[in-house]
Amino acid sequence: MTAQAHPIDHGLLQAATHVARTRCRGDSHTMAAAARAQDGRVITAVNAYHFTGGPCAELVLIGAAAAQGAYELDTIVAVGDRERGVAPPCGRCRQVLLDYFPALKVIVGEGDHVRTVLITDLLPESYVWADHQLDAG
Repeated sequence: MTAQAHPIDHGLLQAATHVARTRCRGDSHTMAAAARAQDGRVITAVNAYHFTGGPCAELVLIGAAAAQGAYELDTIVAVGDRERGVAPPCGRCRQVLLDYFPALKVIVGEGDHVRTVLITDLLPESYVWADHQLDAG
């Protein structure tokens, strides 16, 4: 599988950075995520850190998007608080994002090396939940 270059959604990156700067406070909320829905809307969210785990910003964003009627996402990015910059999704988030949005683009990298890749490039040869469901019929 060869990774293809996709343009960087700078507006999305700015939205996530703004949320990380203005809404991430203390140890409970340390990451922000922003995603562009297929209809152009930008959805944002923050993680809910807890010592037992807690959902990452990307997972909170999936629920927030659904609550706003945005069921198809085009691109997502996560940004750390305290100017930590872009953070790639963790393994759990990669799997969930792939299962929900198999054509999703993800902004990754750091500094001047930020790039946009497909979620399938971040999780090659992966298990795709939808591919293993029995047809109802």
